[in-house]
Amino acid sequence: MKKQTLRDLDVAHKRVLVREDLNVPLDSQGNITDDRRIEAAVPTLKYLMDHHAKVIVAAHLGRPKGKRDEKYSLKPVATRLCELLGAPVKLAPDSAGPDVEQLAKELKNGGGGRAEGQALQDAPAGG
Repeated sequence: MKKQTLRDLDVAHKRVLVREDLNVPLDSQGNITDDRRIEAAVPTLKYLMDHHAKVIVAAHLGRPKGKRDEKYSLKPVATRLCELLGAPVKLAPDSAGPDVEQLAKELKNGGGGRAEGQALQDAPAGG
């Protein structure tokens, strides 16, 4: 049996959740110092967008230990991803909840959204 790849799937007009490792190093001012992980994600995301998928990217930055901390925000990642994709990237306020569900519903075909945090954000304090 041949292994399927993304190119074997019909993604047009469907919401596609992509889990990416976008945990990039930042300097003391919050600037990305090495964007290789973001650049590596671009071909997959562009493929999905070019094939009219509604793209949602789940990622995290750092290890926030269960509490929201602005230094772990994906804002710099979203900004850089927007530059590389040449398309707007919306940053969700959390990894789940009504605001995130609404953002996912509002995605346009070929558009991208980002789920802030993913699993580590919801981990118990000290986790």
